Amino acid sequence: MITTLARIFLKPEGKPEAQLRKGYGVLCGAVGVCLNLLLFLGKLLAGLASGSIAVVADAVNNLSDAGSSIVTLVGFQLAEQKPDHEHPFGHGRMEYLSGLVVAMLILLMGFELAQSSVGKILHPVPADAGWQVTAVLCAAIAVKLYMAFYNRRVGKRIGSTAMEAAAMDSLGDCAATSAVLIASLIERYTSLILDGWGGLLVALFILWSGVRAVKTTMDPLLGTPPSAEFVEEIKSLVLSHQPVLGVHDIIVHDYGPGRRMVSLHAEVPARGELLELHGRIDHVERELRERLGCEAVIHMDPVPVDDGVTQETRKRVEALVRCIDGGITIHDFQVVPRKDHAHLIFDAAVPFDFRLTDQEVEEKIKSAVQVLDSNFQAKVRVERSYT
Repeated sequence: MITTLARIFLKPEGKPEAQLRKGYGVLCGAVGVCLNLLLFLGKLLAGLASGSIAVVADAVNNLSDAGSSIVTLVGFQLAEQKPDHEHPFGHGRMEYLSGLVVAMLILLMGFELAQSSVGKILHPVPADAGWQVTAVLCAAIAVKLYMAFYNRRVGKRIGSTAMEAAAMDSLGDCAATSAVLIASLIERYTSLILDGWGGLLVALFILWSGVRAVKTTMDPLLGTPPSAEFVEEIKSLVLSHQPVLGVHDIIVHDYGPGRRMVSLHAEVPARGELLELHGRIDHVERELRERLGCEAVIHMDPVPVDDGVTQETRKRVEALVRCIDGGITIHDFQVVPRKDHAHLIFDAAVPFDFRLTDQEVEEKIKSAVQVLDSNFQAKVRVERSYT
């Protein structure tokens, strides 16, 4: 259905990715509102007719889902606002905030369902669940599975954490409705009343889904490293240009889907013509913007390419550093001669979860360099890798 509606209303052929992204978000949000309202009305009528508190509670759950879909819809609309003087990087993070609101609604619904389930366990009341209730619940499960499918598929297609949170919410609803259905069937054919216990299990599952959804939407707000694939795309593109010898210190700031700022250091020949190198680096920045959709700032690091001693010394130091740990890399390497010794000046990048402290890394590298050659003195700046 989503594909058909997209073909009718969005006409995706030839449209820019940003425009398609907004269109898919609005379309899925609107469909979610309509389907959840239909499920709410169907379950409410079935619950009132049968006297089943569980079915009525499940109907209220769908009403909260309709509210979640509205929040997602509004979030997409707000996220697409153009940058202004107060928000020069745009409003893309509003989508993350809307996903967080959805996650909080999931937690609230799970908590309320847990409360009502405990009440049913303490004070069990049998319900008259006929075939009409069974039919409504089966239809609701099918609809929610479809909603989870299209929200996850479209969410991955456009890279939306809000829609992926909505997909998890739909799966939680499937579990909740399934538990209500199973409990109603057991009540119909036995003397057992398991409504409360089934509801409690479902509530715990929904709370777990809510915690996961909170993490999924909070991470980009707090700041997460870019994907390894995106980093490799940046490196491949920059290194494909002739004057660039190496790339390091890549930092990616995410201001919302499609709004990324990138800074990096590009190693270039130290004896190159400055104006020519500057022009080539400008071209790389433009290509990053056009091909990867990110604003880039590139700092040039001059590297001696005709000094065989420096190049050989760097290779030997790199081998030593890899012996300490394969996760350490070095860059900005210089050999500065002195009267009776030589300073080896360079930066060492280590991962954030590294097993050693910065001071321990620095001391190990200095000791290794001294073993390599007693005339060498290492001056190391330890830094953390942002990728």
